[in-house]
Amino acid sequence: MTLNQIHKEIEETSERRSELWHVLSQGHNPEAAAELKRLSEQLDHLWDEERTLKAALRFGDRDHIVARARVEERLERAA
Repeated sequence: MTLNQIHKEIEETSERRSELWHVLSQGHNPEAAAELKRLSEQLDHLWDEERTLKAALRFGDRDHIVARARVEERLERAA
């Protein structure tokens, strides 16, 4: 998924969540409450995905960074 796709999905999900808050403001609705919970979890996941992608674009592949840090750590211990 690209940053633009993630942002679009965040925007659409946020709009739907706002609609659900409006529905719930008019009275308890178990279906709306369940969907709201699911959407909030989905938004958390999307924001995490966006942060991960931005970090990868800025700093490189996570596995490569971790491997390099481990090598540096071994070198420091050996010195």
